[in-house]
Amino acid sequence: MLLEQKSIAIVGGGPGGLTLARLLQMQGAHVKVYERDFHENARVQGSPLDMHQESGLAALIKAGLLDEFKKHFRPGADKMVIVNECAELFFSDPEAKPQEDFGSAYFRPEIDRGPLRNMLLAALKPATVVWDSHFLSLEKQNTGWLLHFKNGLSAYADLVIAADGANSKIRPYITPVKSFYTGITMLEGNVYNSNKTTPRIAALLNGGKIMAFGNAKNLLIGQKGNGDLGFYASFKADENWHLNNSVDYADKNQLLAWFKTEYAEWSVVWYELFENAETPFVPRPLYCMPLDQTWETLPNLTMLGDAAHVMPPFAGEGANMAMLDALELSACLTSGKYATLPEAISFFEVNMRKRAALAAQESLENGERMHSENALHTMVHMFQGH
Repeated sequence: MLLEQKSIAIVGGGPGGLTLARLLQMQGAHVKVYERDFHENARVQGSPLDMHQESGLAALIKAGLLDEFKKHFRPGADKMVIVNECAELFFSDPEAKPQEDFGSAYFRPEIDRGPLRNMLLAALKPATVVWDSHFLSLEKQNTGWLLHFKNGLSAYADLVIAADGANSKIRPYITPVKSFYTGITMLEGNVYNSNKTTPRIAALLNGGKIMAFGNAKNLLIGQKGNGDLGFYASFKADENWHLNNSVDYADKNQLLAWFKTEYAEWSVVWYELFENAETPFVPRPLYCMPLDQTWETLPNLTMLGDAAHVMPPFAGEGANMAMLDALELSACLTSGKYATLPEAISFFEVNMRKRAALAAQESLENGERMHSENALHTMVHMFQGH
């Protein structure tokens, strides 16, 4: 095996990095995951993820975790309603929609990020994840790399895989190509105990998701398994809007005033989101890697997930792509099909770029549809067709 007697460092403990660690350990590889979080519960995990049959679920099946996934996914959480700015219903998933239909290409079961992460962590050997490992830099040493962390520690690895997200600090060691701004910014908020604090929104959610469209703007809302909800105000804006506006993201009154101004045509029903959200809100300008990006393969350094191909979230492909990357990279490294590491990595990277470019193109196109003047009717028509 190409990885025999080699130490592997995966930088980043998200779905892609943890899935890769699990798959490599199943083949006997020596793996460490270096994660910047202080411990597994150091931060609140974001919105739920929908797993796709051909990517995220395929990786979990290969990792032997489908039965465990079935214990933790949220039946019915993939149901969705589409409304206008006045919260008037235009589309609702059929009540007869099956809550469990594994094997169907159209079934996309939802799971909260926390349970998914915990499930992957539990599947790893003890001490695989090295917490409080905020990556700073790499330097070549012998035939591998010496990694340096903010806590002052260093570690050697024969092979390094970047799974450290959209703002990857390892990516520049591989390529100078940078992402571009898509023209869309999201403002993220979270509400605790939504059944009590935002009862009208919670009733409309009914455990699922809301997509609200009006005046080329969106509200995208999802309920978590613990009763909290996450929401995103999504709109077209200048790239530096989040830096140049005068809104204090820690002040709910200012944020509500902003919403009333910028979403002036929207119903008062949405106000309870801003009145009851935790602060600070998080502005998220959305970026995408060039669809034609390429780079020269390095013999012992590669990347996956958002580090390699960040894209907007409008096709639901981010975590799924990262987990599929893990599945394909692990196969390339352990199948015995390739004579050398560079050959295995090159095959993976070429196919990853092609696949990710298609997903990114879909996401960019969906983003334009969702922020057009006709977004409501366009999206209703799209989902009715599904």
